[in-house]
Amino acid sequence: MAPHDFWQELHPPGTFAGDGEFTSFYVATLEDGRQLRLPIRELADGDRALASLIVNQASFAVLDALAESLAEKIRPMRIDVVTGLPTLGLTLAAVVAQKLGHSRYVPLGTSRKFWYRDELSVALSSITTPTQQKRLYIDPRMLPLLQGQRVALIDDVISSGASIVAGLHLLTGCGIEPVVIGAAMLQSERWRESLAAAGPQWSARTIGVFATPILQRNARGRWQAPPA
Repeated sequence: MAPHDFWQELHPPGTFAGDGEFTSFYVATLEDGRQLRLPIRELADGDRALASLIVNQASFAVLDALAESLAEKIRPMRIDVVTGLPTLGLTLAAVVAQKLGHSRYVPLGTSRKFWYRDELSVALSSITTPTQQKRLYIDPRMLPLLQGQRVALIDDVISSGASIVAGLHLLTGCGIEPVVIGAAMLQSERWRESLAAAGPQWSARTIGVFATPILQRNARGRWQAPPA
């Protein structure tokens, strides 16, 4: 597959074998059985890899399906406001808010505007940009939209949990405790430790549309999920 072919189509259930060996792509399966092909990104040790999702490069049809599924999962929580994590989480959060019938959402940001306040920011790291020193900000003008409301914190992928934890620290420092954390993809189980350190409630409040494992290279040089 060419790089631009990934994330463009949801395939009917059973189109691809989803429990065997993989070479260039991993087959993720949604709860309704539809399948999405994700590129495999080899980790530094050469023996492990992750399935990758970049939601702002996905087709509108795939984005719509992922947002619809996530919105339905969090709808019972009676969400008043959706807030999104930059950068890729903003794409998903906006559509989830629309699916919930909201007229707007609240984006967090990494670009400091001159009216932002340093005390309304936290350090931010990301698995995809580990060498960049960034801060996560909330626009002080947006705080009244979140205070006293039932808030959902949305990112596209939760992997190490670093970005989500930064978002939690920022919001809780402003007196805002999200009722749910949502993502299109839960990438492996590494995020659980980070969220548990942030508070025992957060793992149970985290919801994804689908999950993918850390893949291991087998003797044939192909990738496969570890035994359950």
